[in-house]
Order: sequence, then structure tokens, then C-alpha cells
Amino acid sequence: MKKPQKIADAKGKLGILLVGMGAVSTTTIAGVLAIRKGLSKPIGSLTQMGTVRLGKRTEGRSPLIRDFVPLASLDDVVFGGWDIFEDNAYEAAKTAGVLDKDLLEQIRPELEAIKPMSAVFDRRYVKRLDGPNVKKGKNKKDLAEQLIEDMRRFKQENGCDRLVMVWCGSTEVYLTETPAHASVAAFEAALEASDDSIPSSMIYTYAALREGVPYANAAPNLSGDVPAMLELAAKNGCPVAGKDLKTGQTWMKTLVAPGIKARLLGVEGWYSTNILGNRDGEVLDDPESFKTKEESKKSVLDYILQPALYPDLYGKIDHVVRINYYPPRGDNKEGWDNIDIYGWLNYKMQLKINFLCRDSILAAPIVLDVALFLDLAQRAGMSGIQEWLSFYFKSPQHAKDLYPEHDLFIQLMKLKNTLRYLRGEELITHLGLEYYD
Repeated sequence: MKKPQKIADAKGKLGILLVGMGAVSTTTIAGVLAIRKGLSKPIGSLTQMGTVRLGKRTEGRSPLIRDFVPLASLDDVVFGGWDIFEDNAYEAAKTAGVLDKDLLEQIRPELEAIKPMSAVFDRRYVKRLDGPNVKKGKNKKDLAEQLIEDMRRFKQENGCDRLVMVWCGSTEVYLTETPAHASVAAFEAALEASDDSIPSSMIYTYAALREGVPYANAAPNLSGDVPAMLELAAKNGCPVAGKDLKTGQTWMKTLVAPGIKARLLGVEGWYSTNILGNRDGEVLDDPESFKTKEESKKSVLDYILQPALYPDLYGKIDHVVRINYYPPRGDNKEGWDNIDIYGWLNYKMQLKINFLCRDSILAAPIVLDVALFLDLAQRAGMSGIQEWLSFYFKSPQHAKDLYPEHDLFIQLMKLKNTLRYLRGEELITHLGLEYYD
């Protein structure tokens, strides 16, 4: 990451382009529209409701983050996006079934005005979905050029100064790096050849970074986290972040696991199961897409508990993750965790957590925060991996040969210290000795 320069003002409109106009995207859009009209508060959004402490605790300086750093105003945000279905945002939100009809009716005209652009989509990568609103092209490079043209047209038609792209589409089948991902030159040749190792999400990533647009990956897909995309991000001054939003069960793990480790209690097993019935659940019912999600969800405990450092406590954990598609549940996801722990003299204990959550309600403020923070990062001259945004992701992007930080509390400290750094404020270590000198 480059050292930041002076932060440019957030002048003009910010276009937030969402890939996939399903439950998460429409809930994000509807929420921002409702907040603008004073129909609700931005609950769950760090950029809108969070504060940052400055200086000593005795100074009493804790401004709102949105007053401390120059974020784009919600009044200046314009939404657009792509989807394989032609439904406008109002129709898509009704289909998703997340929000109350009364709320949707109050913002119906604004939602109906947001119509998805035709999507880049290949059913080989998401086998449980199909739709008619799909681009055609002679090869994958042609499809990327069509996306770039979409972005330019959207920016002009909506009078936007800047754009940010967030992938909110479905989980694709599990893929690993290949030589096609090694450099921009290799990647562009692979695009021309429509190489199978380039999924739809990576075409969007390439198009965004080619156009100088910051990119975030809200799914566990292989997209922005390959050398070619990082090379392109550095070349064009683009911040990137991802991957896989940390919303339900994994968020709980990053809360609970650090507490267990802090007390040096042992963990014998951690069994996690989810039931959900939205489009995400349908997609994850395919074993190849589930493997992508499983890899993202299972890595968290390894990095938090550090079994190599604490073999007696965490060296033999039986960690199981299950996701079950259950249509009646809709967007109301349920996560069950059974945690077998042991303490002093090897006495066994258990934790049982039942989290009944609304997946898109938890994800929407994160999508907003990530978009606004990426825009801030670009205006501050920061490019490449934004590790300070790890707070929002299950599988945070990180520098090569560096393990990711998964502890939620360390992640939040990293985020707020980055904001202090951007504004020239003293970083806070929480040492506390200065109060007793």
C-alpha cells in the first residue's frame, strides 16, 4: 500500500456499482434511500454512526467518523449495477423478501428508476442460477470491454465524479490460481482466449481496475486476490478489498474465538451449521460453490487460535462447517455453533450459540461502509490491498507471505488507527501508562 498523500475532498457524486441486484444489493440501496428520507437510522454502519477516539481518554475527543474524515455524503451517492434478471430494484427487493412492503412503497419511485445493466454471467461458475439479462461477446476480453463501456456510460448519464464497484453476486465454484493469473499480460492473453480459469467475477474485477475504479469482493470467489489484479491495481492507483463479507456465523466466531484464546482455554471441537433459504442458499446447495464458501469460513479459527503456537490447546480441533439450503427460511439465516472447550485440569465445558439473523440486514451496512472507505482510500492516494478493511471480511486480503489478521478487535483497532494516521492524529495503543506517570 502506498503511503497516503493529502486527502482530496469528496466533491460531486459517487457512483456505487453493485454486481448482482439480489437481496444484499437491494437491501443496501433501499436502506440508503430510506435513511435519506429520514425513515430510518443507519444502524450497523461504522461510517455513519461510529466514532473514533482521539488523544487521551481524559480529552473527551470522540468525533463521528464521517465528521473526522471526508467521506462521500449519502446524499451524493448514486446506485447502479448488473444482474442476470431484468427486474428493477423495486421488483428485485420484493422478490428478495427482506424488507417490509410499507417501507418499499415509500421509496418505490427511486427503486424503480434503478434498472440493472445486462450481466457477464457463465453458468459453469454458478450452476444453480440462470437468467435472460446476459451479455454476449466474442470472448471474455470483449465482455470486459462491454463492462468498461457500461461504467463510462453510467458515470456520464448520472453525472458522477467517481465510481466504486462491489461484487455482491453469488458464490462461484472453487478455483485456484493458474499461470493465467500471474501477470496483467498473461491475464489479458487469457481473456482473449476465454480461458476457463477466469470466472465472471474476475472479468468484473479486471474491468473495474482497468478503468481506475476501486473494487471490493463481498463473496469468497477468486477474483481480486491474484497477482495480475494486484499489478493492475498498483498501475492504476486502485484500492482493493475483500473477500467474503463477515456477517453471521463467522462474525460470531471472530467475537468468541479471541475470548477463548485470551483466557487460554482449550478447544476440542467446533461444529457449525447454517440453514438459509434465499438465492445464496440455493447457490451454495451446489457442492462446488459450497467448497468456495467452506474454505473461507474454516480458515478463521486456524488464524485466530494459532495451533502452531498453542499445540496443547488447539492442535487437534475437530472443526466442521455445514450449510443447508432450507427454502422456508428465506433471508432469515440461522447459525448453530456447538463448541467443546476444556479448562483447568482438563475439565470439559461447552458453549452453544444459536444466532437467528437476517443475512442481508447485516450485510447492507458493510457494503455501504466498504464502498465509502474505498473511495476515501483512493482520494488519499492509497492503492492495492487495503488490509485496514479486514474488519469487514471473512478472508481478508493480505500481503504475500503474511498471515491474515482475523481477530475482530485487532481489526477494528487497525481500521481506526488508519483513520487517525490519515488525519495526522496520534495512533492509540491502549497502553495506558501515560495516565500514571
